[in-house]
Amino acid sequence: QVQLVESGGGLVQAGGSLRLSCAASGLTIRSNHMGWFRQVQGKEREFVAGISRGGGSTDYADSVKGRFTISRDNAKDTVSLQMNSLKPEDTAVYYCAADLHTRWYFKAELSQFAYWGQGTQVTVFS
Repeated sequence: QVQLVESGGGLVQAGGSLRLSCAASGLTIRSNHMGWFRQVQGKEREFVAGISRGGGSTDYADSVKGRFTISRDNAKDTVSLQMNSLKPEDTAVYYCAADLHTRWYFKAELSQFAYWGQGTQVTVFS
């Protein structure tokens, strides 16, 4: 049974930083495309950042480019999202997700992701 577990959410002042991490059981993170998404209550879940299976490419939503960085730790088999210069509009529940397709490139589409974590709340106050 596959389970993704996020950690690292919390409350932070605007301009601050947080680091989210995602660990898995039942699958190997480093062997799959991994993505971070976020959702505000009442709105659709949206793509934030992704990293390809081999880790050779990353992709970001325009709203977070230059502020967020996705990375893998292959030794720990985790994927992280470093969030800097946080803004109140970054407030959301953040989800880690795994795409098990074997294509070599990353696709930032929710429908591609088969497994999701339970989410971690990030709240940025001004």
